[in-house]
Amino acid sequence: MSFKVIVDSCCDLTPSLLREDAFLSVPLSIRVGDRVFTDDAALDRPELLWQMQQSPEPPQTACPSPAQYLDAFACGAGELYVVTLSALLSGSHNSAQQARQIWLEEHPETRIHIFNSCSASSGEVLLALKVRALAAAGLPFQKVVQEASRFCQDMQTLFVLESLETLRKNGRLSGVQSVVTAALRIKLLMGATPEGSICKRGQALSMKQALVKMAELMAADPGHQGRLLVLAHCDCLDRVFQFKDMIRARCGFSDILVCEAGGVSTVYANRGGIVAAY
Repeated sequence: MSFKVIVDSCCDLTPSLLREDAFLSVPLSIRVGDRVFTDDAALDRPELLWQMQQSPEPPQTACPSPAQYLDAFACGAGELYVVTLSALLSGSHNSAQQARQIWLEEHPETRIHIFNSCSASSGEVLLALKVRALAAAGLPFQKVVQEASRFCQDMQTLFVLESLETLRKNGRLSGVQSVVTAALRIKLLMGATPEGSICKRGQALSMKQALVKMAELMAADPGHQGRLLVLAHCDCLDRVFQFKDMIRARCGFSDILVCEAGGVSTVYANRGGIVAAY
C-alpha cells in the first residue's frame, strides 16, 4: 500500500529529502513584529534572522491548523504517518490528532498514525527517516508504528545555543536557567526529557567547550554505536562541520547527516545553534 510521511516544518529535512515522494511538510507560521513568515521552502531565512534582530519583541510561532493537516491527508496515500514537534512544546501534535479524527469519519479505510516526536528539529528528522525506512521495507502498518514508537522512546536529543533568550521569552525554559546563563555568560548544554520537555545536561564557559561536552556525552552513551546522528545547524556551517569531525574522532555512529535549520528551528536556535539527535 502507498504511504506518506507527513511532518511539520520544524522537521529540518534537507531540500533533497523533501523533494522525495515519501515526504510532505506542513508549515508552521512565524510572526516577528508586524511581519508573518510561512515556514516553507520559500522562506527567506536571512530576512527572518534580520527581522528577529531588529524587533524588540520575541518572535511568535503558530502551529499548523487541523485544516492544513487535512489538506496533507488528501495526498492519496493509503497509509499516513505524521511526525510532529513535541506535544509539550507546540500545538502541532494536537492539530494533527484533530485532523485525523475528522478525516477518518469520512475516510475510515485510511490508516493514520500521529507520532509525538518528543523532540524537534533533528529529532523529528531522525524519526521521519526511521518511519520512511520501515514503511519502504514493506512492513505492515501496525509493525511500522510499533517499531518507530520504540525507536522514538530510545532517541536522544541534545543542543547548544548561543542564546536561550527566545526559548525563555516564549516560556520553553525555566527562568532560573536563563538568568544564570545571562548573568555568567555561560553556555548551557540542553536536552529533551523522555516526555519531550527541555532539560539541562551540562554547562561550559564557551560554545566550543559546550560542544566538546556534548560530544563527550554522546561518546559515553553505549547506545549511540551504529546509529545515525542528525545535526541541524542555524547559519553556522563551519561550526557544524568542525563538530562533525569531533564526533567522528570520538564516537561510533554509522553515519552523520547535516541539515540546515528551517524557520521554526531558526527562531529558537538563533544564529550559531546546533541540535543533535541520535
